[in-house]
Amino acid sequence: MTFEQILPELKAGKKVIRKGWGGAELYVKLVGESQHDGEKLNPYFLINVSGEGYTMFTPTVCDILADDWKIIE
Repeated sequence: MTFEQILPELKAGKKVIRKGWGGAELYVKLVGESQHDGEKLNPYFLINVSGEGYTMFTPTVCDILADDWKIIE
C-alpha cells in the first residue's frame, strides 16, 4: 500500500509498518489530538521499536513515496 492509502487506516486507529524496513520496527500508530498541561496537543505519529519502546515518528520522503506499507493485525 502507499502512504496515501495507509493514512486513512492510521486515522482509523490501525497500526502499520513498511515491509522494506525489516528491522526492529514493530509498528507506527497515530495518536489523536489531546491536551498536555492544559494546552492542545496536536496529533502525532509514534513508532514502536523492539527493545526501545515508543519514539516520535516523522515519515521521510522515502516513506511517503514507498508502496510497501501494510496493516499490522
